[in-house]
Amino acid sequence: MIKTFIDKLLGKKPAAAKKPKFGKRAEIPASEHGINPALVDERALNVVSTLQQAGYEAYIVGGAVRDLLVGLRPKDFDVATNATPEQVKSLFRRAFIIGRRFRIVHVVYGRGRENEVIEVSTFRAYMDNAAAEQVAGNERTSKSELANMKHAVDSSGRVLRDNVWGPQEEDAVRRDFTINAMYYDPKSQIVVDYHGGLKDSKNRTIRMIGDPATRYREDPVRIIRAVRFASKLGPLGFTLEAKTAAPLVNSQKLLADVPQSRLFDEMLKLLQTGHAVATIAQLRKLGMATGIYPLLDVVVERADQPFVLAALQDTDRRVGEGKPVAPSFLLACVLWADVREGWAARSAHQPSFAALQDAVEDVFNARIGDVSGRGKLAGDMRETWLMQPRFEKRVGSGPYGMIDQPRFRAAFDFMRLRADTGEVDEAIAEWWQEFTTGSDDQRQDLLDQAREEQSRKQKPVRVPRVVPQPRDAGAAPVTTAAEFDPAAAPKKRRRRRKPGSGQGAAPAADV
Repeated sequence: MIKTFIDKLLGKKPAAAKKPKFGKRAEIPASEHGINPALVDERALNVVSTLQQAGYEAYIVGGAVRDLLVGLRPKDFDVATNATPEQVKSLFRRAFIIGRRFRIVHVVYGRGRENEVIEVSTFRAYMDNAAAEQVAGNERTSKSELANMKHAVDSSGRVLRDNVWGPQEEDAVRRDFTINAMYYDPKSQIVVDYHGGLKDSKNRTIRMIGDPATRYREDPVRIIRAVRFASKLGPLGFTLEAKTAAPLVNSQKLLADVPQSRLFDEMLKLLQTGHAVATIAQLRKLGMATGIYPLLDVVVERADQPFVLAALQDTDRRVGEGKPVAPSFLLACVLWADVREGWAARSAHQPSFAALQDAVEDVFNARIGDVSGRGKLAGDMRETWLMQPRFEKRVGSGPYGMIDQPRFRAAFDFMRLRADTGEVDEAIAEWWQEFTTGSDDQRQDLLDQAREEQSRKQKPVRVPRVVPQPRDAGAAPVTTAAEFDPAAAPKKRRRRRKPGSGQGAAPAADV
């Protein structure tokens, strides 16, 4: 920024930037691309239709088009348009402009858990980073400088602001991979392609637009996205192009300047897209098992442990079945070994539950920090861990109170995984499974059964202990514990109390 100011004072003109190859627009008809219109979400169609009726260009864009081309039903739909964020917002009743680095609009349909968000972005102009305004710090340290900037980069070339609008051809070159840079008009059913994305899709190739090293420097999170796409699309035969994969390891150091909260979110995407196990394998294959994010390093390190592997597989299964997954559950599984170890160490000099609470806090301080804000995610993890000892108590009203807890299902699933890997008695998991689904009578029977088991454990049968005595050859044999018969033993006579032997004593009973 200072250099630009001095150049203006001296009358110097900025060096002419070398423009990239914007690509040649190709309009591909339905007969060639083969997209099934029935796979397109009705809400996304409504957003595109509303924008087009208002006189704007609008297309479904990005990963949704990529998935449609390979016959998958996309989970998320994004829309790109030449309307500005303010113009988009004015067309929808529930629309919100978000973001500073990239300003986009969220159009919201439905409420609560059933809501769906269609993300609408404005076509962005190509901006040469060499001519962009430069700041010395990052998003946090340079907030006042960035407030009025539309295009700014830090000293490494990472884009901190990118809100300059332009034509579609320039928007296409700004996108990362060719298979994510296609536009689909559901009305005309034409796919617009500038960079051979359709060809790469057919060849199952993940290729970066432009120079990969430069593109990773512009936005280091693209490093993580490359891994995610390779893991997600790997089962369909997709592989990273050699030139796209080559700079990945050396570019990892750029992630140090990315805000921790953004890296945390990207880590969750890696683990919750239904390909967590494949992602771990991909990171190891690419030589990126460490260095992306500290907590992800722990996941990769422990991925082969039976308990963690079971949690990763369970997460993939639930996503594949269309069921919701909570990041708190998977992270609780990954960090359980730390909690368990700390709990055992503290229990030597603390009450058990207090030891568990302190162990949980130690793990949060060491592994999570303030990234999650110690909000819902941290609260859910804490409850899942703290409920584990309560599964051992199966008498009284305790079980009824347990199943009424909001986090009971997550805590039970956690305990079930522990049982599957031999950490908890399988009989306990089965008992809780029956108690959870049983009728009132069945639950009472289960409580009675648990009470009897506990009673047997608390009152063991005592066998008389007889100390062997030395004896002569002609002495009577000593009775051993095994030969002792209480019924055959002589009865001890009750001593008769003499009348008047004590003040106020009652008369003795006749014997």
